[in-house]
Amino acid sequence: MDLKLVQVEQLKAKPQDETQLGFGQIFSDYMFQMQYTEGQGWHDAQIKGYGNFSIPPAATVFHYAQEVFEGLKAYRTEGGDINVFRAKDNFARMRKSAERLAMPDFDAEFVHKALLELISADRAWVPQSEGTSLYIRPTYIGVDPFIGVRAAREYIFYIICGPVGAYYANGLAPTKILIEKEYTRATKGGTGFAKTGGNYASSLIAGEEAHQKGCDQVLWLDAEDRKYVEEVGSMNIFFVINDTLVTPPLDGTILAGITRDSVITLAKDRGIPVEERRISVEELMATAKSGEMTEAFGTGTAAVVSPVGEFYYGDEVITVAGGRMGEKSLDFYNTLTGIQYGKIEDKHGWIEKLK
Repeated sequence: MDLKLVQVEQLKAKPQDETQLGFGQIFSDYMFQMQYTEGQGWHDAQIKGYGNFSIPPAATVFHYAQEVFEGLKAYRTEGGDINVFRAKDNFARMRKSAERLAMPDFDAEFVHKALLELISADRAWVPQSEGTSLYIRPTYIGVDPFIGVRAAREYIFYIICGPVGAYYANGLAPTKILIEKEYTRATKGGTGFAKTGGNYASSLIAGEEAHQKGCDQVLWLDAEDRKYVEEVGSMNIFFVINDTLVTPPLDGTILAGITRDSVITLAKDRGIPVEERRISVEELMATAKSGEMTEAFGTGTAAVVSPVGEFYYGDEVITVAGGRMGEKSLDFYNTLTGIQYGKIEDKHGWIEKLK
């Protein structure tokens, strides 16, 4: 399949103050789009101007939520080059998500190549200030007009981009996390491991209640026992307990985070013991109270590494690390962002450089 570039004649004005970018509110000049039709396969791949496209009101994505997406970033180095972080891993995960939602496979190499060309077309949108980046959102949706529960026969795959600042307004200030007791996020055999919109839609009510209680995010427990920690709304979760890095296992109910994998790799590089195991909320609370838990933090593309300062569970509030960012959390954050911005050597082949 050929990739066509449709030049944008009138470029948008770019943000003048990169300290006010926010997150997910500004979009670049170009987008990538291709279509799938049963019997024809993928076709009409093009990089074109960012804009609306027409979808029938009966489209599958609206009625049966047949949709998957990804999130990744590109970074401006001090020398002016652009670094793309682990994009191939994002597309590999997206293929697994699509398979779970009965969506046709796609050529990850072709889409990866299209992504790099899209970033090149939008390179002026990659911000330069410290802590900023170009956020990239690949999305794949069912679009044929049919009211009935079956997989779609027509699809659109598209990628949009936009400059972003910090995901959390307070930057690296430790977050407050509500441990959710009533609602659950995912069950074994379900779509918990997939990056699909339905997982996030069902989490919104708990997120709203967390915000009403002054918390930033929700920490989910398992659906079967309501006992074991799984993940935070937009991040995987880690704990440092007795100098060991502990995180829930990938057993089908949580997202296989790419930043999660990166942190585990960095920990092993440093000789830090890593345990991917079940951790109960009782163990979480007990070790936090006793001081055996010296750090807790979330990881994700948007926030990178986000320290946790307090856990709220029922009527209890437990402070971790004195409410400050821990030593290991800060090290993982500095190392990852150092690699992403080209300040630290990439020993694992995570970076693709666009000059």
